[in-house]
Amino acid sequence: METKKTRYDTNPLDPDVAKQTEEQWGENDDGPRTHQMKGATRDVGSSANNSARSNIYSEAPTRTFDNTPLDAPYPSVFVPPTYSPPAPYQPANPYLPPQVSQRPTSRTVAGIGLPEKWAMILPYAPFYIGVIASLVELFLVPRKEMKVRFHAAQGLALHIAILVLQTLFGVLGAVTDSSIGGTLFKLAATVFLVISMIRVWKGEAHRIAPIGEPAQWLNERIEPRTHS
Repeated sequence: METKKTRYDTNPLDPDVAKQTEEQWGENDDGPRTHQMKGATRDVGSSANNSARSNIYSEAPTRTFDNTPLDAPYPSVFVPPTYSPPAPYQPANPYLPPQVSQRPTSRTVAGIGLPEKWAMILPYAPFYIGVIASLVELFLVPRKEMKVRFHAAQGLALHIAILVLQTLFGVLGAVTDSSIGGTLFKLAATVFLVISMIRVWKGEAHRIAPIGEPAQWLNERIEPRTHS
């Protein structure tokens, strides 16, 4: 028994398939038949958003990465690699005090022939003893004795600051006819000098920040008699 064919039973290899289909649709349906389109195809308008076209990375070629570790993050073409800037060069400063505090030893310091422990505390001696000791050490002690020259320069700068402030208190006392301010300052300065001597004797780090630059200037400008 021959099976009844429907409109969907078509053979795509049959050259008359289009004609047969049109006849089938025209015989049973009331709708319009298919007509051949003539003329040029209408152009589709471009999108107003052209940000994708302006991005040069949107059509970048595919990149391959060989031997990439499994735990490595996926590299992105949108994020450029960053590199840490090199550390700036810092020349060594011979004036800086030693980083590790050490108790002064009894070895003899070159240039003055005194033990190191006495050469380091004498610049902080009260009154004019410290000023004279600081000047002698800066003029005689070679630069290789970094700790001794550091305390000599700092002691001299400290004495100069005390003398300047004491002079100001003297002028202020003469104007106000009262010397109590100058007396109290002189007592406080003496106590501070004694405390400085004790700290240096014990080997504690003793650097007075407010007079750091003047002390460094004195250490650099005063050249020792022996350049060894």
